Amino acid sequence: MKTIKIQKIFQKVTAASNICEGTLLIENSSGDFSFCKEYNRNIDTPMLMASVTKLFTTTGILALLQEGRISLDDKIMKYLGENIIKGLHLFKGQDYSSDLTIAHLLFQTSGLPDFYLDGRGAIFSRVKQGDFSYVFDDELCWIKSMKPMFAPATKNKAYYTDANFDLLGKIIEAVNGSTLQQAYQKYIFTPLDLKHSYLASGQEDFVPHTYYKNEKLERPCFIRSCYASGGGVTTARELMVFLKAFYGGLLFDKAMSTDLSVSNRIQMSFYPIRYAGGYMKVYASYPFGSKVTLIGHCGSTGSFAFFCPEKDLYFAGDLPQIASAGGGVRLAMRCALAI
Repeated sequence: MKTIKIQKIFQKVTAASNICEGTLLIENSSGDFSFCKEYNRNIDTPMLMASVTKLFTTTGILALLQEGRISLDDKIMKYLGENIIKGLHLFKGQDYSSDLTIAHLLFQTSGLPDFYLDGRGAIFSRVKQGDFSYVFDDELCWIKSMKPMFAPATKNKAYYTDANFDLLGKIIEAVNGSTLQQAYQKYIFTPLDLKHSYLASGQEDFVPHTYYKNEKLERPCFIRSCYASGGGVTTARELMVFLKAFYGGLLFDKAMSTDLSVSNRIQMSFYPIRYAGGYMKVYASYPFGSKVTLIGHCGSTGSFAFFCPEKDLYFAGDLPQIASAGGGVRLAMRCALAI
């Protein structure tokens, strides 16, 4: 393995003025290769998962599919009820709310808007200013006050929004008859013996810091509100265990992933990321050089968890910096190409 190249890449990335901490863990499926780099933190330091949490939520949905308790074609109205669904998706004078399915949410093809980045009241802007909390009803109000991007399942269209996965979290709770944390415990933490991973939800749950430029950001109330789309906490070591289980068939039948592999481009601000069934897909290449695929997820705080099938390598870690949220996925891309 070309570990010297990876060391140089990591050193260059963490030398940037706005990178205050970082972790990188790379392993193969068999476990006979493991490479770790740390900068002002280590692979057992608690880290914000941010949108990498969506892989936990995807696991919950796939577990329910495998148990035969839901179908991707199920209308979400079946599980969430009219009070939540009414007025959720009004597009060009037509109400598509009752047409929304689990598949639309999982593949980010619902057309629902992004309350985190879009609109005058974008949550991202508020996060930079200070800590605050919100509840699911607040999120529903924000979504219903915004215009959808397109009708559900419009051909070749996808639009990334946390709303889709928070709705999936509510479906998991409804079907499983438990809290989302309990569902994660049942389907992920207990089977994999993860002791330091959890969904931050209660006041007693520790919430790690991140950074905005050179300012250390403590946002415990906000993170505890992020729920199924971004409220997870883990370590790089445990994230690697989960990632290998997710793509290795330890959490659900690997054959199920075939039905989830179709991907679409999402909004240009996420380029070159595409979205498949519950996870991101990124094609990385050097000009006129080799091309590799990364499948997994990254988060707005710089977290990342990806598998490169062509090289049988897993990448997990964190570059905590919300002013450069794509730093983690770019690090994983550069490493995958260099090895």
